[in-house]
Amino acid sequence: MNSDKTVLITGTSSGIGLAAAVAAAQAGWTSVATMRDTGKAEALLKAAAEHAVANRIQVRRLDVADPDSIAACLDEVITEHGRLDALVNNAGAAQVGTIEQMSLDDVRATMEVNFFGAVATTRAALPHLRASRGRVITVTSVGGVVGQPFNEAYCAAKFAVEGFMQSLAPVAATVGVDVTVVEPGAVASEFVANLGLDIPALLAATGPYAPALEAYIARTQQSFANAQTPFEAAAPIIEALTAEHPPFRVQTSEWAREFVGTSLADLDGSAVQTLTGAWIR
Repeated sequence: MNSDKTVLITGTSSGIGLAAAVAAAQAGWTSVATMRDTGKAEALLKAAAEHAVANRIQVRRLDVADPDSIAACLDEVITEHGRLDALVNNAGAAQVGTIEQMSLDDVRATMEVNFFGAVATTRAALPHLRASRGRVITVTSVGGVVGQPFNEAYCAAKFAVEGFMQSLAPVAATVGVDVTVVEPGAVASEFVANLGLDIPALLAATGPYAPALEAYIARTQQSFANAQTPFEAAAPIIEALTAEHPPFRVQTSEWAREFVGTSLADLDGSAVQTLTGAWIR
């Protein structure tokens, strides 16, 4: 058991973050479950009670886009627990659209949450993780390795996170901090539902790209019908949290491993273009 160890997890009101907070508590950790709006903690608290780990989960407010919020949350954790042993960067926001039909503000907002939020939280946590010889685990996406149609801003942010963490990993290792990225594929969670897409309106506004977008939406709806559960997707996070020597990169399913592998072995880019191009025809 790791009853003296504390993990801070961002974006825990639903989906993978919620599952990771509960699973970490089941593994014996004190799980500091953070979210931008703590009024949305009901689902997490219900799951914690159902799994008999409510005493190991503490809900805290943390907005990854607000440096003051990050600092205040970390100060509370250190004051109460005296240490931080792990950070799980999970907070994120999807964005569907193609660049000609999007504003640059849309792109910047996507980068702010998915990239800069993870960077800012990691930066603030590192002094405490150095002290505990802890670890940073960041939930990215298969979209951080494979660029996907109508996900330009989202994949750009996730590619950026992967590049940042891959560059940070050897440096952090010199001071005793392990860095891991976890790459889920399709997960049955509120992450996609929370997009609140009005599909007919979106198609109507997409102009010449509408046929491709319609094909993409149909393919995506089918893939999410066979998605992992959040608890299945969270299992590799807990493995990375508890392993003596966690890997840098881990996928959450065999499908995700095959999909990511297509890109990692695709030296001229043709394999990915053939694969993803078929989604929109």
